[in-house]
Parts: sequence; C-alpha cells; structure tokens
Amino acid sequence: MLRSGIKMNKIKTWTKGITVEDSAWQQLKDVAALPFIFKHIAVMPDVHLGIGATIGSVIPTIDAIIPAAVGVDIGCGMLACRTNSKMHELKDLAELRRCIEATVPHGRIHDGKRDLDTGSWCGGIPESVQEVWDFHLKNEYEAIIDKHPKAKAQNDVNQLGTLGGGNHFIEICGDEDGYIWIMIHSGSRGQGNRFGTYFIRRAKERIAERNKEIKDVNNNIMRSTRGEGYKHSTIDLPHADLAYFEKSDTLFNDYLRAVAWAQKFAYHNRQLILSKVFGVLFSKVRDISLDPNVQIDCHHNFVATEEHFGKVVYITRKGAVRARQEDDIIIPGSMGTKSYICKGKGETDSFQSCSHGAGRCMSRTEARARFTVACHIADTEGVECRKDESVLDETPKSYKDIDTVMRAQEDLVEIIHTLKQVICVKG
Repeated sequence: MLRSGIKMNKIKTWTKGITVEDSAWQQLKDVAALPFIFKHIAVMPDVHLGIGATIGSVIPTIDAIIPAAVGVDIGCGMLACRTNSKMHELKDLAELRRCIEATVPHGRIHDGKRDLDTGSWCGGIPESVQEVWDFHLKNEYEAIIDKHPKAKAQNDVNQLGTLGGGNHFIEICGDEDGYIWIMIHSGSRGQGNRFGTYFIRRAKERIAERNKEIKDVNNNIMRSTRGEGYKHSTIDLPHADLAYFEKSDTLFNDYLRAVAWAQKFAYHNRQLILSKVFGVLFSKVRDISLDPNVQIDCHHNFVATEEHFGKVVYITRKGAVRARQEDDIIIPGSMGTKSYICKGKGETDSFQSCSHGAGRCMSRTEARARFTVACHIADTEGVECRKDESVLDETPKSYKDIDTVMRAQEDLVEIIHTLKQVICVKG
C-alpha cells in the first residue's frame, strides 16, 4: 500500500514536504509518457532536474533502455565502513585531512591532459591499483574498446582509486555511539563518463536512423498507392536526450556490457580509496581496525534486471538506491549536516528503491552566486573541510534538508545509524 506517495498518471512520488521545480516535473512527465515504461516511474524525495531524466527517479522499462537516464557517472555510489575506534582518539583533524588529500588524488583534471591530471595517478600508478586493474577490469575493458574504439577515454586505469570532483567526497564521521566511520562517494571516473556520453550519442543516432528508414518506407508506400496507403509513425521523443536502445538492437547488449564494467570499476574504485584512507587513519590512531561486519557499498546510478509485479523488467535508478527488504543503504546529507545508514523496507510501489542523498535544491551556478564564503564557514562549523569560494557550489544550503528527505521516505527505509562528519574532503 502506498502511504506517502501520490499518483499522477504514470508517476508515483515520495515528496511530501519537498519542493519539486517545474522543470523537474516536466522531465518526469516526459519520461512517464514513453511507450515502454512499465507501470509507473517512482520519484524519490531528493528529486531534481537532470540531463534527460531527473536525478532521484526510478525508471522501469520493458525491452528498452535510455542511456541518458542512467547518466554519465555510471556506477556512482557510496561506501561506508565502521571502525573499532572511537572519535575521541582522533587528534589534529586539519593534519588528518591534509594527509588524506595527499594520499588520494582528487579534484578536476588539468586542461584534459592525462600526464598533468592531479586528480589521477599522474606521478605513476601504484602497484596495488595496477593489480586490481589487471585482475578485475583489464580484459573486459579491452574487449569493449575493441568493439567500440571511440568509447575509449583518455583516463582509465590512471583514475582507478581516485575520488573525482563535484559532489564526490571522503568523510570521517562519528555515529551515535561514538565509533569512527569512513564514508566515500565516488564512481567510474573518466572512463564511465566516456561510456555514458558515447552511448547517449549512439542512441540518438539510432533514433535518427530509424526515423529515416520509416520515412523512406512511407515515401515508397505513398508512391505505390498514389497517396492512399497506411503510413508508419516516426519516433517522436519529448526530448532528444530520451533516445533509447531497443532490446533487438545489438547496441542494447553492448551498452549493458559497458554499464556492468563501469559499475565494477566504481566498486573497486571505492574499495581502493577505502584502503588508502584507512592507511592514513592507521598511521594516526593506535590499534584502529575496520569492522568486517559493517561495510556497505551501494550504487545509485545504474541499471539492473529485476522482477517487479510478476514481470522481469529493466530498472534504471538515476540518483536512487536499491532498497529491498533488509538491504543496507547509505543516504548522505550535505557536507555540513548528517548522513544515515538504513535498512530497506522493500516497498513495491517504489520498485524497492529509496533516495541516494539529500538532493540539490538549486544549480551549482545559483549556489555560487547566492552564497558567500562567510555563509559557507558558518554552515560547516565543526567540520574540517575546505572553506573557500571553490566549494560554494557544494555548500550545505545548496542541498535539500536531509531530515525532511528522510521523513518523506519513511515507507522506504528504516534508520539504523546516524553519522555526523568531522572531516570532509571534497573533489
């Protein structure tokens, strides 16, 4: 039973108390109108405008996938791990942040040049990173690129184990019992982005090709029947970014293969970052260790084959997390608020999903124009983080209130732990 959701045609939402901008509503309506949508799309409380489809939406499809609905940060997600040590053992947070920043490459590239990219291993790839690449990623990657050479990015193995920019982060947090947690938000980096942009373009080309074929058929019909024959309809998309692959298209499986690889890259990327961050903590905190029973990893930009309402469908979660009953879930707030470790409730109408975070309430451009460094400093009081104009687009007030978001999805998740960060490293 849907308790906090409302139904609008083929849209169900969990947005009680949440403001949803008109442009995001229009995107939701455009996606819901596509002929291959199964049942309805589910809208999470962190919903906001995206490219092609809104961030914070769950899109079930039959025999078709929209690459732009998955997005370009394929496999982006969260990793959280509890340690056996408590917060009072942390000393000199500023030094600890500097050590993490020196250990994990982060930030944006330098003029797109691989050898100058300070957000990658431009000084040489560590042996531990190369081993993960060679053993888990290299062969499948080469097979994909061999078939689609234009899908190759400038950065691949040299960005494995690196944070990235924008809203990606590393945090050191404390829970309600005082235990130290490591929390990481990152994805498939440059290569995942390249896969996304490449297949979005190919999907647009496919739609254009099909429409040309249909027009040619119609012209032949008109000539042979002197204008009285049945004409086939062309594919009229609400927006070009909603171009899709049908299951009968060879590119459909090629795309799924690339997405699966990017998700695997993202998983190993977060694990390598965790290893590096824990190494820093180990050098600072005596006898610290990771709790092997409390380590959570969850994607929030991905596509999966799942069964819902008795039918096997493709589920695209763009800024949403799978929340089956008893699934472990991480829902982060902004860099100055709280984050939550949750259990899924398996709500059927949400396609067993929940939000991936607080969600932006304004664009990066608007945030930079609206907020000052002084405001950012006040809103990140007690958090050791960058406090300069370069992070104003990530300042806490550019995000929705996390507690309002959590109240809106009480049907979807149960809160198990509340985390408060003391260190935040932003990309």
